Amino acid sequence: MAMFWKAMADGLLLTLSITLLGWGVEGQGNGRGKKEVSGRANVYLGQDRDIWRPLIHTTVNFSEIRSIKSSFQLRTFDPEGVIFYGDTKNGEDWFVLSLKDGIPLMQISKNGILVSVAGGPQLNDGKWHTLEVSNQEQFVILEVDGSNRLVVGTGMLSKQEVLSGELRLAVGGILINKEKMIVQFEPQMDGCVREGSWLNLTIPWEVEAEELWPCYQHVQPGSYFPGTGFAIFNTSVFPIEADHGFKTELWGDFSKMHGTILSIKAPGQELMFTLVANNNTQEVTLTFGGEKISMRDTFKRLVITFQTDLLQALQDEDQSKTLSISPLSHPGYLTTWREGRLAVGGLLGEGEDVVGSEFLTGCLEKIQVQGRDLDLDLAVKHPSISSHSCPA
Repeated sequence: MAMFWKAMADGLLLTLSITLLGWGVEGQGNGRGKKEVSGRANVYLGQDRDIWRPLIHTTVNFSEIRSIKSSFQLRTFDPEGVIFYGDTKNGEDWFVLSLKDGIPLMQISKNGILVSVAGGPQLNDGKWHTLEVSNQEQFVILEVDGSNRLVVGTGMLSKQEVLSGELRLAVGGILINKEKMIVQFEPQMDGCVREGSWLNLTIPWEVEAEELWPCYQHVQPGSYFPGTGFAIFNTSVFPIEADHGFKTELWGDFSKMHGTILSIKAPGQELMFTLVANNNTQEVTLTFGGEKISMRDTFKRLVITFQTDLLQALQDEDQSKTLSISPLSHPGYLTTWREGRLAVGGLLGEGEDVVGSEFLTGCLEKIQVQGRDLDLDLAVKHPSISSHSCPA
C-alpha cells in the first residue's frame, strides 16, 4: 500500500455506533462460553474484531493427525491480509499464509530460523480459488487451483524428528506477536474462506465472535456502505495545493445510493461541503457553503474539482454536464482544509458527531482522491463497511 495513504495524523478520535446488522452463522456451544463451527463453514475474514486475532481457531493433538495437508477456498478483491495460521510448541514454530499485493506470501519460523517467500498467481480477482497447503519432509508447498505451486524449502526439518504435543490452527488471524514476522502487512482482509479441509480432521473450531458474519453470495469490486456508519480521513494525508486544487472522483450507480456520499469539514468551522444522494427525489445534491447544485442520479461517474476560485462537478466525462460554483464566500478555503476531516458515507457534525439518517446506503465502485485510489482500510471506519467488495 502506498505510503501516500499511511501518513494519517496521530490522535484521530472517532466515536462510532457499533450497530451490527444482525448477521449470524449458526454454531454450537462447547461448554466454555465459545461457539463452535465446522471447519467447512463460510468465514468472512473482514469481520469486526481485534484485527490480528483469529476469527476461528482449533487445537489438535499430533497423535490424531494422519495428513499434513489442508485445503480451502478463498475469494477476495482485497490485495492484503492474513488467511491461515498454524503453530507448534505453543507458538515457537509457526506458519502464516497471507496475501501481499494480491500475491500469496508464506512465512515460516522453525527452530528460531525465519523464512519467507512470495509468488504465484494474483488472487484478489473476486473469484473462488482453491488453495492447498502441505508439508513434505523439508518443503512446505502451496498449490493454487491444482497447480501454480509455491514451494518453501526450509532445510530445517529432520526426517527423524518426531512431532508431539499440540498443533494450533487459526483462520483470519495469528496467535503470535506480529513483530515476529519477517514481512509486515495489514492483517484484516475483506474476503471469504469456505470448504475448509484441515489436516483431514472433523474437529470443531472455536469462534471468537458472538456471531460469524456470512459472505455475500455474489460480489463486485467496490466499497459497500450498509447505512450504519462511515469512514473518515484526516485531510492532511492528501497533498492539497492551492494552484492545482483538489480532485475527487467517484464511480458507482448513483441511482442506487441513498444518504451522504461525501462530506468535508475544516477545523473549528461549520460543515463546508456535502454530496448527498436521495432515492426519493432521484437527485444527487452538492452543497458548498450556502450554495447548492442538484443533479439527476442517472450518472455513473462524478468528478469534483475544488480550485481557489471555482468548484466544478463533471458527470460521466460529459463536458455539457459540467456544473460550477464560485466559492467567493470562502476565500482561502483550500488552506483551511489541510487540517480538516473528509468523511465517506456520512455527514460530519460538531466534533465528530454524525446524523444516523444521513449514513450512505449503497456501493461506491471506486473512489479516487488526487488521482490515487482511496483505500478505506486506512481510514477510521465503521466495522460494517466492506472496503473492497459490494454485494452484486
